[in-house]
Amino acid sequence: MRRIASLAVSYLLVSTALAFAGDGDARVFLGEISDSQCAFNIHSLTRSHQEMLKSKSMGGSAKECADYCVKYLGGVLVLSSKQDVYRLSNPERVVDFTGQQVKITGTLQPKTKTIHVERIEAVK
Repeated sequence: MRRIASLAVSYLLVSTALAFAGDGDARVFLGEISDSQCAFNIHSLTRSHQEMLKSKSMGGSAKECADYCVKYLGGVLVLSSKQDVYRLSNPERVVDFTGQQVKITGTLQPKTKTIHVERIEAVK
């Protein structure tokens, strides 16, 4: 019985690793750490924080807007890059970069457009 449980755990770990292995090669992604509400046009017409910042209802900066949307409106942190929005499998890695332009090195799961973040750094 212990062997079966051990095999089941091993299978689960391998399956999880493969799910986030993506296309296997680490790539570089550039964009802004944003919130899903603004990035997916839930309350924005420009896929940005512009409307919310003009209304001053959600802060005065991209960071304040994204933090507000995540905390109070059910948004999640994403990478907004030109016309693409990527989910993040490990958003806890990017919390300190909310509202900033960044360079992420990670692997992409193409079917879900989810990046597994390996490294992140601010871009000036």
